[in-house]
Amino acid sequence: MPALATPRLTSGGVLNHSSQAPVADKFPSRQLSPEAFKVSSFSFSGSTFGSPIFTGRSGTEELFKVSGRNRVVQQNCARCEVAARESFRRGDDVSRPGGGWGTTPARAAGPIRKRGASVRCRVAAREAPPGADKLALPVIEEEVPATCEKAPELPKYAAPEFPRRLPSQLQYEEGMLGGISAYTRGVGRLDLGADTLSYLKKILTSRVYDVAIESPLERANKISDRMGADIFLKREDLQKVFSFKLRGAYNMMAQLPQDALDRGVICSSAGNHAQGVALAAAQLGCSAIICMPVTTPAIKWNSVKRLGATVVLVGEAYDETQAFAKQRALEEGRVFVPPFDHPDVIAGQGTVGMEILRQHPGPIHAVFVPVGGGGLIAGIAAYVKCLRPEVKIIGVEPADANAMALSLHEGQRICLDKVGGFADGVAVKMVGDETFRICRELIDGVVLVSKDAICAAIKDVFEETRCILEPAGALALAGAKAYVKYNDSQKGGSSNGAARGGAGSMVVITSGANMNFDRLRVVAELAEVGERREAVLATSIPERPGTFKEFCRLVGPDINISEFKYRRADDAAAHVFYSVNVANDEELANLLARMANAEFPTIDMSSNDLAKTHLRHLVGGRNSVEDEVLYRFEFPERPGALLKFLDFLSPRWDITLFHYRAEGERVGNVLVGLQIPPAEEAQFRSAADALGYQYVSEGNNEAFRMFLR
Repeated sequence: MPALATPRLTSGGVLNHSSQAPVADKFPSRQLSPEAFKVSSFSFSGSTFGSPIFTGRSGTEELFKVSGRNRVVQQNCARCEVAARESFRRGDDVSRPGGGWGTTPARAAGPIRKRGASVRCRVAAREAPPGADKLALPVIEEEVPATCEKAPELPKYAAPEFPRRLPSQLQYEEGMLGGISAYTRGVGRLDLGADTLSYLKKILTSRVYDVAIESPLERANKISDRMGADIFLKREDLQKVFSFKLRGAYNMMAQLPQDALDRGVICSSAGNHAQGVALAAAQLGCSAIICMPVTTPAIKWNSVKRLGATVVLVGEAYDETQAFAKQRALEEGRVFVPPFDHPDVIAGQGTVGMEILRQHPGPIHAVFVPVGGGGLIAGIAAYVKCLRPEVKIIGVEPADANAMALSLHEGQRICLDKVGGFADGVAVKMVGDETFRICRELIDGVVLVSKDAICAAIKDVFEETRCILEPAGALALAGAKAYVKYNDSQKGGSSNGAARGGAGSMVVITSGANMNFDRLRVVAELAEVGERREAVLATSIPERPGTFKEFCRLVGPDINISEFKYRRADDAAAHVFYSVNVANDEELANLLARMANAEFPTIDMSSNDLAKTHLRHLVGGRNSVEDEVLYRFEFPERPGALLKFLDFLSPRWDITLFHYRAEGERVGNVLVGLQIPPAEEAQFRSAADALGYQYVSEGNNEAFRMFLR
């Protein structure tokens, strides 16, 4: 390759070509445009997120910014094409990936973190003359001192301030339609004619079906029969990413101009929105950066990576992650794709409402929608209320994540100081501005539900469809069930629809099925409690021989004990923690009365989160009981098995520990501690053999010696 023109350095580290003639003389057959080589400089201009930023200029015109991380931060010149390269070598191909010629005026060869360091500067022609070989383009590569000239700072993202509240500041009975107050409706805030028609048009022209399916609307026969209501499931959990979120993400991104797609998109998400953006980016052929909290389970961020997006784990809390994503969007010129607060996102989610009315032309009493930031319910409300204003649009939130209910109640957006994370798909501290503007005028209220009720709804859908929803995905069904029970109870137990203000079907959005496997244990433990088919109780009984058997007889032969935990604490009283399966509230009330009559004080802990989440795993502890032995038995899972076991025990053998939890198998594992003198242990084994239950001694188990003895 012919020798290159020798550049000279001007003050401030400016790479200056005073004339194009020397270069043109070297390439007489390739006359270059006078604008091909302009005065260029490459200078240090601050840092962001720990990475230095360098500015490239042509004279006083700022052409571009690049960071030491080798990414384009800002590009202001249409003549420039800053390539994403780690370093440069003489003769590199400078054509753009999509074809055509590009110019790379300058590029960092690596992070530069102090003054006086050097960078490699590269300049090439933008356009090649006819017949030119792209690899033969003149390239100037020179070590240039990095100056410390301060460039204008990019704007910094700052989260706005809003009134702060705790979820406990607005709580009401489960199933009650709340959140609406004298402050809810905003006079003049929403033009019900123009605004809803605008959204109607947006929804009808949405492009979601490039990636989404029209999810089925299925009648839940078992749930409907049990609840005495006509309940339909809108199966958004069957979408390609197992969530409705791809609708809004794709619809917004599909509306972007090509130059915005070329710059790429970025979003912050803890799960479902991330997958929606990643899938949309793959479909549209643009790059996507997904920022996720460092606490995000690997199963979720791996799913995003498999869709081709770049995952950045940053921030302990979602607020930190979102701030990082918005700041990086400003620096790199990427489009930030919000999870809910954008008209095109809302319109994309609103196609769910369009499908419901098309699939169910008959009477609909209400549509129950899970609420996080409000994008889904705002879109559904905008469409349904425009065409079928008599249909109720009811939001459902966890009682410990009630940002929408509190905002509607106060007539302004509020920020939760803390938010429950069990239903992580709707665990947001603050609803969107545009979503709140729509919801305050169009939705009919919000139902609050407990964690137990959500778990019960997950089980209901599993029994109905053999599909496992995530907690946020089952939220709407939990709300619909609570709404039916509450309103029927107001009318003396009626289940004919009159208590709910008239006949008509109830549509429930099953919004997602991205369930973490480790959540299933908690769901299984709480589902029966949420359905009020299991009660969690604590009873104190005198510590004397025979009272344990008396206690079991008081529970009754027809009530199945599903969990039992006891460990001797002192010689005065024993505290038993247990769970029982009950058919209804009356059966539980009768059990509590029997315990009270026998002077066995009993507390119903079914609503005590501490007891259900932690205490059930902590009952017991170390105790030095003389002559204590430990055995593990396999009990048949049938009523009466425990009493049969107790009957075989001699009154001389005192029970010092008892632990049992039903696991849905044919037999249940029971851990039993007994006080048996060594001389009588052979007699005990003989009686146990005659009982017919499989058993094994655990007296030498290291766990027993470490934690219980």
